[in-house]
Amino acid sequence: MQEAALFATIQRMKHTVLITGSSRGIGAATARAFALEGCRVAVHYNTNESAARALFSELAEQGCEVMLVRGNISDEKQAAALVEKVRASLGFIDVLVNNAGVALPAQLITDTASADWAHVFGVNVDGMFYVTRAVLPEMISNRRGSIVNISSMWGVSGGSCEVAYSASKAAVIGFTKSLAKEVAPNGVRVNCVAPGFVPTEMNAALSPETIEAIREETPLMKIGSPDDIASAVLFLTGEDASFITGQTLSVDGGRCI
Repeated sequence: MQEAALFATIQRMKHTVLITGSSRGIGAATARAFALEGCRVAVHYNTNESAARALFSELAEQGCEVMLVRGNISDEKQAAALVEKVRASLGFIDVLVNNAGVALPAQLITDTASADWAHVFGVNVDGMFYVTRAVLPEMISNRRGSIVNISSMWGVSGGSCEVAYSASKAAVIGFTKSLAKEVAPNGVRVNCVAPGFVPTEMNAALSPETIEAIREETPLMKIGSPDDIASAVLFLTGEDASFITGQTLSVDGGRCI
């Protein structure tokens, strides 16, 4: 009986995690980190099916419990449908990582097209809202859950020629603070990670010289990695962070001190 009770406790502690935009970069590193911790992980993608399937195969071959789910989170109906698919396959989603994001090439605000502005906010802000809204009712009814939203150092400090992206990521921080206050009485925590420069496909066009200049401008004198961000997300969803909510953790090597 004691062994059965222990097994049941372990099963209850095994999180079900949905990570939006987890086919590559920070999202893939975060999915990998949770899966290797023994969590059930939903790998979400919209367009990059090959990368998502490669990650799925990698984790499945290691015995991890993973699934693939596709959907455009900037579409309200698709966002709700993908959450329902995850719930039907893996059960109660008690950890949500709103990671999916897009950016524009560096440009003046006067050169930014309305459609491009709407696209950035559609994914980075509306998508976060739609997925969170779909996941929250079950977290509230179960009186537990953890949400981590991925912002950016530009959401903290603002970036010249990055107005659309910076504004959307600042909105992520505001969303985090407000929602944390709203759902705290229901046992749900909401936090935010603001990464510094991390070499991903989003900034693959930067030259080696530009990356070296960024490194030199970073107080810790090094470039971050997707694993650095994944570790911060894992921390914020764990028991060691059980008294932390509404916070933005800057993982940027000291850029936003």
